[in-house]
Amino acid sequence: MKGIALSVLSAGLLLAMGGAAAADAPAKVSRIYTDTVAPASQQAYLAGIKSYNKCLSEHGFKYAWTALTHETGDVYAYSYVSDPVSWADFDAMHTQGKACDATFQQQVNPHLKSESSAFIQEEAEMSHTTPKGMSGDLMEITYFKLKHGYMHDKTFVDMAKKIAAAAAKSKWAYPYRFVRVIDGGADAPDFMVVSYAPSWAELGADANPSLWKMVEGVYGKDATTDLRKTLSEVTEMNASHIDRRDAELTYTPAH
Repeated sequence: MKGIALSVLSAGLLLAMGGAAAADAPAKVSRIYTDTVAPASQQAYLAGIKSYNKCLSEHGFKYAWTALTHETGDVYAYSYVSDPVSWADFDAMHTQGKACDATFQQQVNPHLKSESSAFIQEEAEMSHTTPKGMSGDLMEITYFKLKHGYMHDKTFVDMAKKIAAAAAKSKWAYPYRFVRVIDGGADAPDFMVVSYAPSWAELGADANPSLWKMVEGVYGKDATTDLRKTLSEVTEMNASHIDRRDAELTYTPAH
């Protein structure tokens, strides 16, 4: 694997959310839902999601939701991510979606083991984006949960920005996107890192140079060791899994 996920605890992000917004532009956020189902309920759940999408289409729902199936980790989990919009758009989304609430409650809810939700917002200065490589059917998503406290958050952000600056300076060929998780509940991560690939072969290929070798080439060996140590000290846990875009479960509004 490329190691783009910044595996700071070892010895050694989501969907394209668009470019960085202008400083005075309203913040844009996405919402993500993750459903888990029992194996015996999978087919009924999938049929329910398709019925729900059909209902949204029939009522002219204007907001896109990209579906992701989990290829590793809990493979009976499905995530749905909205396009980035303003906070006000979620009020309109709520109003437009009411017409299909009953469909979801009757055809999807009975087949759920659980459902969680959070908002996510891109952190452009923590990300390393390039003209190519910012999309793909496969994506490696790494969660970072930090230790409690403002300074842990600030330190993590500062260190991630240093890594992104090194990647930009060295023109590192492996892009990734950082997003902050907002209001996800007690068990939610604080940040996610997303990297993309069109195939398993590309996803599994080692980066050359590796992320930490790239950072070392910019800041030197001692500074890189200190950076990794600092990240480890403020991070409570991190974990990765692979998602795949699912066209059949994705909702795309008519234009």
